[in-house]
Amino acid sequence: MGTSVWIAGVGMTPFGIHSDKTVNELVRWAVNDAISDAGASSVNSVDAAFFGTATQGFLQGQVMIAGQIALRETGLQAIPVFNIENACATGASAFTLAVNHIRAGAGDVVLVVGVEKMHIGNPERSMAVFDTAYNVADPDALTRTLKELGGEVDEPHLGRRSIFMDIYAAMARNHMRLHGTTPEQIAAVAAKNHKHAADNPRAHYREPMTVEQVLGARKLSHPLTVPMCAPLTDGAAAIVVCSDEGMRRIGARRDVEVLAAVVGTGTDRDITTFDRHLSQRVCVQAYEAAGVGAGDVDVAEVHDATAFAEILQTEMLGLVPRGEGGPCAERGETSLGGRIPVNTSGGLESKGHPIGASGLGQIFELTEQLRGTAGNRQVENARIALAENGGGFHRGEEAVTSIVILGKA
Repeated sequence: MGTSVWIAGVGMTPFGIHSDKTVNELVRWAVNDAISDAGASSVNSVDAAFFGTATQGFLQGQVMIAGQIALRETGLQAIPVFNIENACATGASAFTLAVNHIRAGAGDVVLVVGVEKMHIGNPERSMAVFDTAYNVADPDALTRTLKELGGEVDEPHLGRRSIFMDIYAAMARNHMRLHGTTPEQIAAVAAKNHKHAADNPRAHYREPMTVEQVLGARKLSHPLTVPMCAPLTDGAAAIVVCSDEGMRRIGARRDVEVLAAVVGTGTDRDITTFDRHLSQRVCVQAYEAAGVGAGDVDVAEVHDATAFAEILQTEMLGLVPRGEGGPCAERGETSLGGRIPVNTSGGLESKGHPIGASGLGQIFELTEQLRGTAGNRQVENARIALAENGGGFHRGEEAVTSIVILGKA
């Protein structure tokens, strides 16, 4: 991969509802924490910044130059600032671009920021943002795709929900048909993640739940219930990445190395199977770049916008056998103390899902794991960590997926 890239510093606000904070204030909070964590004397050590937000234009009206506006308030001036939008994979995409910026020799100290403020006092408006994450020019195609995936389901009485809950529900029903996955197994994932989040002071929801409580909660779209799904969330996260020279310049510790950062998009395929799924292809590239395999991964954060998505992604990434995501979760293999702990942060379901910050929140968690500073969430002897962050929906699967692999120095 050429030039080594290191995570020098990480910062993250609590994810949740920040009624008293603006987008710019959330950014300043996360950036200041990341700069301090890196040991840099000031934000002026940064050579370039990559700024990710998916909803700020839609919800706050800052359609252009969002990064330049927000980062000026942190004291950053003169440097190049790049604005990134890639649906729910926005933060991880910005991270990959920052890593490539360093590998290209264009900078030695690079800041990555992701932010979202989704609670604006207008839930309908906040929910409508998700209707922009598929092909809006052909909405009938989405209806046809969901029917092909999950059959005809008429559930208008279940009330307000993001269209993505219907998308994930259709995927889940397809997986249930192919592999016999059960609602109880999906609930086991949700209960596990709610339990993990109880020990995460930055998580949106910190109340543990049982499988029975998850199954008995309000239904959203069969087989999903509310606790199986990520909430609307406010928050920001920031990462400082450096070359060897950058690490020397700011005096940062070399404890977490970026082994791979890969982004990919989908292909035309038979959507009623999971063969050639986007995450399968991207993780093969990431494993090859990192020089590791699925069996080397000690801890993972995956994009569980719903609990079913965790089941699917653990299979696609090779962390569990195909069709075994549900049973493995039910047996505790993906829990803390299990064979391959997944979403020790609580995942998007419990930690929260501020879209542009979610991928960086995953990297924050995995950096803590590799540093050995995750407290009660700590995975013993974690050395290789993987983050999968997907976004949007196109032709039967996510429109984009990012895989980041980190290693303990």
